[in-house]
Amino acid sequence: MRKYLAVVDRHKATSGKRFLNFFLDRLFIQAIYYAFFFIFGIGYAIVYGEGFSAENEDQSFTFSLIALLIYLALSFSYFFFMEYYLGKTIAKYITGTEVISIDGNKPTSQQIIARTFSRAVPFDSLSFLGNNGWHDSWSDTRVINGKNYVAERQLKEEISSIGAKEMI
Repeated sequence: MRKYLAVVDRHKATSGKRFLNFFLDRLFIQAIYYAFFFIFGIGYAIVYGEGFSAENEDQSFTFSLIALLIYLALSFSYFFFMEYYLGKTIAKYITGTEVISIDGNKPTSQQIIARTFSRAVPFDSLSFLGNNGWHDSWSDTRVINGKNYVAERQLKEEISSIGAKEMI
């Protein structure tokens, strides 16, 4: 069980910022997805000398299934690598928010994996309109306003260091 810090809850992102994060992240994932298939199409045309076409239903179904799997892999990769290594996605950079563990530390890889897979639950994208999103609750993480959180943590550290002897 993780230690829960009240300072994390005081700086939770608003539902409006969470919605903007959701919308912008989906736009960026779509842009990456279309860029991937654009580059794939150019490569296919160069190698085979013609454009790709699914003429019969079997090829069309296979292509649709492959496209769906690629989209899911891109979405998972986008959220996992951005949130694990940077603590935020591109949208969170824009809105000034970041992902943090409820104990105030950087989320672990297990927390980020749980958070990312939780996004696949139907209606999870609407759950952030409540108190906490399901992918936040199930992974013990929160989306916070980064600057305000850091400022309060620094202030508390400075106050607690008052009166302490300095080593020269």
